[in-house]
Amino acid sequence: MTFKLSVLDRSRTRQGHDPGEALRDTVRFARRAEELGYHRFWVSEHHSVPGVAGSAPTVLAAAVAAATSRIRVGTGGVMLPNHRTLVVAEQFGVLESLFPGRIDMGLGRSVGFTDGIRRALGTDKEAMADFGDQLTELAAYFTGGPRPHPEVHARPAEGLRVPAFVLAGDSGADLAASAGAALVIGGLQGEDRTLAAVDRYRTAFRPSAWRRHPYVVLAGNVAVAGTTEAARRLLIPEAWALAHSRTHGVFPPLAPAEEIETLLAGASERERGFYEAGLRGHVFGTEDEVAAALDALIARSGADELLVTTSSYDREALLDSYGRLAALAGLPGQAGAGPERAGAGLGRVA
Repeated sequence: MTFKLSVLDRSRTRQGHDPGEALRDTVRFARRAEELGYHRFWVSEHHSVPGVAGSAPTVLAAAVAAATSRIRVGTGGVMLPNHRTLVVAEQFGVLESLFPGRIDMGLGRSVGFTDGIRRALGTDKEAMADFGDQLTELAAYFTGGPRPHPEVHARPAEGLRVPAFVLAGDSGADLAASAGAALVIGGLQGEDRTLAAVDRYRTAFRPSAWRRHPYVVLAGNVAVAGTTEAARRLLIPEAWALAHSRTHGVFPPLAPAEEIETLLAGASERERGFYEAGLRGHVFGTEDEVAAALDALIARSGADELLVTTSSYDREALLDSYGRLAALAGLPGQAGAGPERAGAGLGRVA
């Protein structure tokens, strides 16, 4: 395994634990990811979601960067339709000025999940269509290029070079290519549509102030444990939360796997169908199984980096999984630190 490994943590709340604890867990997790040798640590943007505490990614990224010293820190991502490009440029300009050479600007085009959230954010579904123009305008605030308000300067962003990453499905790969940004795309099973989008991105890529060459990051869940079944159980809480959101309209905090297995006995056929779908499309298993799957994936896709997005209720098992994956990849932080130490050293955030 010769590709870069990074982490996206959504600050998932857990049943019986408050959102503040989820945010503090994120900062502790970032410290451990740095110890293990992961390349980046990203945080996300979600609004009015009971199961996610990460609603202000640039604020949380600042806390993560302040608590670490080497790992790159960024957003996966800031959703541009929810924000003014000037404000986004200023926020990342501040981050890059405080933590030079360590900040990534991950950008997405999603809007709120419901009409109420979108109204509260002052946007609507149609705003997603302007994403390409927003990317161009945002870049201009960093470069001093043409923009709608040439007399306005995004300080301290102007003149800085913060790497830009576009979070996209297969249809968004063209936008990343046109913007000259790195592409972050889900698809750890190497489906034909994902691979075709990656090829299309590389072919259409236009060099920019952000990046001279195409760069592909594959994102998704990876779980590693002593047995295949133990790794699969790590994925159960997220799969159940997804099924619940599809059938009840609310994405809940993560519940323990053993509780979910009890609930499944009384689940509806529709709920069970969504749950089983939520368990597909991930990489999980023992070290040997995961190594074989990821090596094959990188060979098929030619990806430059893997962004691991796994969440679970059992924090110790989750951290053990990330530790095992780091050891499997031979990350530099693994010298003398086997998987059994993956949950060690997680003191309280000061």
